[in-house]
Amino acid sequence: MNDESGLRERGAPPTRRPSLWTPQLLRKIEWRVESAAIPFRGLSTKDGPRRGLYPLTEVGVDTTGIRRAAVDYLAALTIAELSDGRYAMHDVSWRHWANGARYFLRHGLCLEELTEAKRELALEVMRRSLSDAGYQQVIDLMRLNLTIGELRDETDTLNEWLYWFSIYGEPERGGPWGWQLDGHHVNVNCVFVGDQMVLTPTFLGAEPVTAEGGKYAGTTAFRGEEALGQRLFASFDAEQRARATIDDVMPEDLFVGAFRDNFELNYEGIPFAELTEAQHATAMDLVDLYVDRANPGHAKVRRDEVLAHADETHFAWVGDADGVFYYRVHSPVILIEFEHQAGVMYDNDTPTRRHIHTIVRTPNGNDYGADLLRQHHERHHGHGRSRR
Repeated sequence: MNDESGLRERGAPPTRRPSLWTPQLLRKIEWRVESAAIPFRGLSTKDGPRRGLYPLTEVGVDTTGIRRAAVDYLAALTIAELSDGRYAMHDVSWRHWANGARYFLRHGLCLEELTEAKRELALEVMRRSLSDAGYQQVIDLMRLNLTIGELRDETDTLNEWLYWFSIYGEPERGGPWGWQLDGHHVNVNCVFVGDQMVLTPTFLGAEPVTAEGGKYAGTTAFRGEEALGQRLFASFDAEQRARATIDDVMPEDLFVGAFRDNFELNYEGIPFAELTEAQHATAMDLVDLYVDRANPGHAKVRRDEVLAHADETHFAWVGDADGVFYYRVHSPVILIEFEHQAGVMYDNDTPTRRHIHTIVRTPNGNDYGADLLRQHHERHHGHGRSRR
């Protein structure tokens, strides 16, 4: 990969790709492509992936309306748009999402370039998949992207509709399918296998986290995730704080962000089993803020899944409860990270509360619904082909 011709991706307006393909940028892109091409196994500890955590079953959630919304969206697209906007279920572009503001490796259809009617159909797929609060959070983060564009006078490259939407699989045929929303600070992957749904990896972030002016003045994000994490750590006694704290220095970024689908991360921090009853309730309230981004039916299924492993769940902390901090919730079936970040759009070299990154993943092989898809293929196609 040594020139621009090798970097053209479907659905990415040329004017929004970097104007100068520097050797450093080319190396970064090449590393991402190579990383995504490594066979998927999922996040795990050093002991390797733990199997048998995600049975293929019926969970009793009606997904008819979500599927119908996807079919309606696809039916509205032109032949050219379908060519750019939908992919086979096993396509590697699932793993090309990235939270940065640069537009290389984007794929699918840019919401900004769709007609308002088609954009609303795409949003309806998301709306039906997510809870009211989850959908509003995504929309608010897209609006905050416009806020930073207004502050920097760069609304051509930072605005609320510069997000790429893709459909995977064939929802009209009733098999596994999914969707992805990919752009600056908003990366949502959603997969359906039967009536089961997997909503990870989901990276959500913002800089700033509050719009103090502009078109969406008053919009704010992550105050609940911030406050509950702070409250939980503040409730610990000295011994618990020592158990929870895993470092004296804030990590440079999230450990399991983009292009780290196979990352190894061991359990650290204090187990939920060692919390008091009140602390355990606060910890589960914190988990719920992330789980409840899904529609209510699937959120309940997910919460029950997490509760089944509550005694194996750990809470890890770095930082100052009255300042900036990082925390992590890690179990065999969920991994959540939250961190205050240094400036990227703002000119500050140390973390502040006005730049936040979060991510939710499903460890041990079920990000992108991969383990469910493996079982589906084994059951219905007589072999173990994975979409990875």
